[in-house]
Amino acid sequence: MSLLPKSPKARRRLTLIAAIAPVLALAVGLTLWGLRGSISFFYTPTQVVTAKPPPGRSIQLGGMVAKGSVVKHSNGAVEFTVADQHAADHVVFQGDLPDLFREGQGVVAMGSFRPDGVFEAKTILAKHDEKYMPREVADQLKKQGEWRGDGATPAYANGAYDKAQHP
Repeated sequence: MSLLPKSPKARRRLTLIAAIAPVLALAVGLTLWGLRGSISFFYTPTQVVTAKPPPGRSIQLGGMVAKGSVVKHSNGAVEFTVADQHAADHVVFQGDLPDLFREGQGVVAMGSFRPDGVFEAKTILAKHDEKYMPREVADQLKKQGEWRGDGATPAYANGAYDKAQHP
């Protein structure tokens, strides 16, 4: 008993599929291998505590800028805290902040964690009006039950996050 179909037309199709499948799999594999350094995962501060991304891996950190946390240095460096309902992460950034960056507002910082646990941002994105928030940040806030669609500032943006989980 043969595994190949009896029909010559069906055999040709099966042979064609058998030839194309490995080539397609190789192409997908090479594409993913080539993009491995370009993929940037999105995390909230709570997810950072759980996922523990390795130092140096490019990620996006999103949340609210905690009130009273922004410190601007004379050399152009800026330090601030990105918080969500349960955790917060210290962020350092060297450069010009977006005009709409301010305390109590949503932000996405792109960069990586240093070995000392401080997030070093290379790019800062701030929301552009009172109703807009990056989709990833909005989705995570909705999951945590802290969505403020009307533009109200959540309590943790005032520094009221759970410090026991993330000192």
